Amino acid sequence: MVRFGKKLTADQVPEWRGYYINYKLMKKKVKQYGQQLQQGEKDRRRVLKDFSKMLDDQIETIVLFLLEQQGRLASRIEKLGKQRAILAEQPDISAIAELREAYREVGLDLIKLLKFVDLNATGIRKILKKFDKRFSYRFTDYYVSSRSNHPYSQLQQVFKHVGVGAVVGALSRNLADLQERQGSYLSIYDQPASALKDPIIDMINSSVDKLTRSTNFLRFLGQHALIAQEESPSTAGEEEIEDQKYHFVSLMLNLVNTFLYMVNTYIIVPTADDYSVSLGAASTVCGVVIGSMAVAQVFSSVYFSAWSNKSYFKPLVFSSIVLFLGNVCYAMAYDTKSLTVLIVGRLLCGLGSARAVNRRYISDCVPARIRMQASAGFVSASALGMACGPALAGLLQWRFKIYMVTFSQSTLPGWLMAVAWLVYLVWLCISFKEPNRATEADDTQHNRASGQSVDIGQVENGLAQPLLGDSESKQNEDDDDDEEDDSEESPQDSRKPATSIGSAYRLLTPSVKVQLLIYFMLKYAMEILLSESSVITNHYFNWNTSSVAIFLAILGLTVLPINAVVGTYISNMFEDSS
Repeated sequence: MVRFGKKLTADQVPEWRGYYINYKLMKKKVKQYGQQLQQGEKDRRRVLKDFSKMLDDQIETIVLFLLEQQGRLASRIEKLGKQRAILAEQPDISAIAELREAYREVGLDLIKLLKFVDLNATGIRKILKKFDKRFSYRFTDYYVSSRSNHPYSQLQQVFKHVGVGAVVGALSRNLADLQERQGSYLSIYDQPASALKDPIIDMINSSVDKLTRSTNFLRFLGQHALIAQEESPSTAGEEEIEDQKYHFVSLMLNLVNTFLYMVNTYIIVPTADDYSVSLGAASTVCGVVIGSMAVAQVFSSVYFSAWSNKSYFKPLVFSSIVLFLGNVCYAMAYDTKSLTVLIVGRLLCGLGSARAVNRRYISDCVPARIRMQASAGFVSASALGMACGPALAGLLQWRFKIYMVTFSQSTLPGWLMAVAWLVYLVWLCISFKEPNRATEADDTQHNRASGQSVDIGQVENGLAQPLLGDSESKQNEDDDDDEEDDSEESPQDSRKPATSIGSAYRLLTPSVKVQLLIYFMLKYAMEILLSESSVITNHYFNWNTSSVAIFLAILGLTVLPINAVVGTYISNMFEDSS
């Protein structure tokens, strides 16, 4: 893997060497700042001020050179335009061919300038990332947002490159006008659909598009913070791969799995106390019966998460089978008069929890443009299942026997869910489509191939490769340390999976820890309320099973309006990220 510092040196245009970002110097400065802070020679505020000034100076050098080169290109196009005007009056085929070649030379120089901007923009992004990592400070957000929003911003020239668009437009129009069109010289504005594109224009447009996606910090900062390129799909090729992996019916099967699991969790809540009493236990034992499923889910989430690295279909099949068996055990506990069988049945149901697979499928296989809606659908399915579970329990108020098997308000939830999981298993086997994981490897190879340099021979044959290689860019982003800074943890190491609870905890940022704590407290309070609701309402209000079921169903339905607002309105205000 080529380190960015070496790549920057290798890819520089020799005569422009003094105008690139001095990445090596700035890395040394970041390291010195760290030592000065540790030794007390400088405080954090002074470091931020010095680093900002140094980066401002670097960007000013880049921008002034960029403007100078844009001016030269514009001047060359203007001179060529005068020659084109003369040829328009007195056409000469050989002179037109020479003029086209001159325009294409301008295009090749423009590609060099685009590569210059890309290398510098990548260097700016990397040094800001390195600074944040060294000092555990979100300086990038402040720096980019403050510079980009200022009326005299030089950073906008790097990230918006408005002048480049004007040069591209001039080249496109003039090359198209010089193209032979059955003896006429029509403008591309007259017949835009039929305008014949020159290969050099395709190359430039491809490079401009990639550069825009690579450096468009401003659009992301308009939301709330900097989002690095590797965190979201950045190319049309990656979007195609996402579309190939996406299968609507498979997504629906994951959401149905979520819905059925939540129904399975809460369908026993209104009757669990009566079931416990019928087996000779205290009514408060229903808390153990209900909670055992959640305890088993802690372990199931681990092996299902690991399993989903290889497959989505097999974990879902296994989950359905285990849940079927768990519900059968739960229902048979009444006739076997065994509290142990009852708890074992609920433990099996918890071990069949595939919610980790459901979330992973949405994250990996749903295109980014609808991922927020799919996530909202996941929450809606959970909330609807939480409401439907108790509601169904309130309807199952029958009691009868078939042979030696008893069907009552206590056992019917188990039998009903066993049948539901059996039907779901059949549907799953018929309709689920396993995503093609090989597509990602193919895309990586394609991106590596697209990172090749461009030469004039390729232009002549129309075989130009895209200027900026995505795979190479991502490699650079993952590895921005070199031999001069051994004290920093390798980003590649930081992306390795956690091997212990301690290593997993260290990977969590403070904001994630706070979110997890809030989520734990909410779930803790909710589970206490739900698991003991039947006991408390019976003790204080003499509610029957139907009353408890209605209360819990209404409680579950209160989640849906909020989730609908988030899924349909708020999700449209913010762009999804991968």
